[in-house]
Amino acid sequence: MPLVTSEKVLKKAQAGGYAVGAFNANNLEYVQAIVEAAEEERAPVILQASQGAIKYAGLEMIVAMVRTLAEAATVPVVLHLDHGRSFEQNVKCLRAGFTSLMYDGSKLPYDENAAITRKVVEMAHVVGVPVEAELGQVPDAGKVTMEEVEAFMTDPDEAKKFVEETGLDFLAVAVGSIHGMKSQAAEIDIDRTKKIADLTGVPLVLHGASGVTDEGYKAGIKAGICKINIATELNKAFTRGMHDALAKNPNEIDPRKIAGVGREYVKEAIKAKMRLFGCSGKA
Repeated sequence: MPLVTSEKVLKKAQAGGYAVGAFNANNLEYVQAIVEAAEEERAPVILQASQGAIKYAGLEMIVAMVRTLAEAATVPVVLHLDHGRSFEQNVKCLRAGFTSLMYDGSKLPYDENAAITRKVVEMAHVVGVPVEAELGQVPDAGKVTMEEVEAFMTDPDEAKKFVEETGLDFLAVAVGSIHGMKSQAAEIDIDRTKKIADLTGVPLVLHGASGVTDEGYKAGIKAGICKINIATELNKAFTRGMHDALAKNPNEIDPRKIAGVGREYVKEAIKAKMRLFGCSGKA
């Protein structure tokens, strides 16, 4: 089917009490794994392209790969911009065919973040494309102390004000997760998450979620998390698959037989997350 917007799948998730997995793709194998997993699990899926992925694969190439596979799929597929750092980047992705945008001004002063977010929202809503924005900061692993993680967390009252001032569709919150964690050890502030959800009324997004515990996912979803971003765990699965393929056949020179194993590992990791998030069978 044609690409759908994130609003269609996340509003349904919010009403149904589950979360939709948002998986970052860096190359063809990732895109294939994400869409195949969604088909096999009969789950809606959000396929994300980060700044790094766009630089690596090219904006037009990413859109072409995703659109081709989405149109052949029988489940809803969203193409989302992950951590768009500027108004201009959001415009480029909207024009290229993305069906969901994100402006990330979380490192800017509140007023500047709100002003640019509002500008992106006004632009995207003209053509019916929803917008995610971030308030608070989800830090990077290895560069932050736990005290700083807490200091960066989203303030619930400020979140209410931010949503009202910008008109955004989904809010990415900082509630304890950390980007790039290689182990599942992050603790989510569930009370804070629920308060933000209650005050804003919009679906919440959890970034840096590869490092969150399984129980943290479940509690976060009950508190209002509707979109869960997974990137690092897919990278770990892909490289582990290639390592295993080369260990089994060290003289293999056909890259398809190496990357193909990585793709299967990524697909299995995605399917496990879909079941955990409760979106399997919700297509």
